[in-house]
Amino acid sequence: MNAPTGGLGPRVGLDIGGTKTHAVLLGADGAVLAEEKRPSGHGAQPVLATASALVRDLTARAGIAVADLALVGAGLPGTVEEATGRVTQALNLGITDLDVAGELRRELGVAVHVENDVNAAALGVAAQRPDTCSLAYLNLGTGMAAGLVLRGELWRGHVGAAGEIGHLPWQNNGPRCHCGQRGCLELYASGSGIAAQWRAQRETDPPKASALPELAHTDALAATLLENLTNAVAAAVRLLVLTVDAQSVVVGGGMARMGPELLARVVTTLRSWELHSPFLASLEPSARVEVLRSTGRIPAIGAALGGRLAPQPSSGTRS
Repeated sequence: MNAPTGGLGPRVGLDIGGTKTHAVLLGADGAVLAEEKRPSGHGAQPVLATASALVRDLTARAGIAVADLALVGAGLPGTVEEATGRVTQALNLGITDLDVAGELRRELGVAVHVENDVNAAALGVAAQRPDTCSLAYLNLGTGMAAGLVLRGELWRGHVGAAGEIGHLPWQNNGPRCHCGQRGCLELYASGSGIAAQWRAQRETDPPKASALPELAHTDALAATLLENLTNAVAAAVRLLVLTVDAQSVVVGGGMARMGPELLARVVTTLRSWELHSPFLASLEPSARVEVLRSTGRIPAIGAALGGRLAPQPSSGTRS
């Protein structure tokens, strides 16, 4: 299915991660014309140089002038100011404060929209589900956060913190989170959280997410971590259903690579909770959740959509 670009012209989407940047060129009809992955680099100038080079190379390959692009969209980890496209605290990229939208606009001469990477992925996921009016994309990566797409547009909240459910305290006596609270959900359902718990008891590196279910059969610590992960993800799904009544909750990110195994465990947990709550059972959170083992090009496509599923014509100055 083609991405809903609104027929406003070709556009490039950039999913800029801590290790690699995945770029896609979409035609006016939303079809993927070209794509490429490259190391992102580290620090402001290397990251910007990689992004600019990818835009130029993809358009040249397709015989399209950069000036004819309707939009370049970029998704990055960190805090993004919606109005300006300025990115702060993208620490994995070596960026503490950078006007990404402004720098790319000056370099490329086209309109640029910058989005938080989880929000961009949420748009990409929603684009594949045109019949879903409300969707939450729950990302289990280094941390935990959700992107919310309601009636075709991102819901960012008052200061852009909508979806930061990883910092909901879940275990009152749990370990201290870097946010200052204790027992936050992401301490139990993120790559960094599970790694920290593993290293607190073992001198070895933590297992990959995909290996955790098999290891849990013979390793007590792995079994405990998997149980906590399952319960924390189920709690996050329940929260998203109860607070925004998300029609679909799609789980992705590195910790979702166990795929069907994680889905089966989360669904079983949700169904057990539904048995004890007629109200929760009436909402059927267990029927609303799905797991993406791999997001592939979805975040880059979401970045290209410029913050909404039905993009408006760009003025050339939009951030």
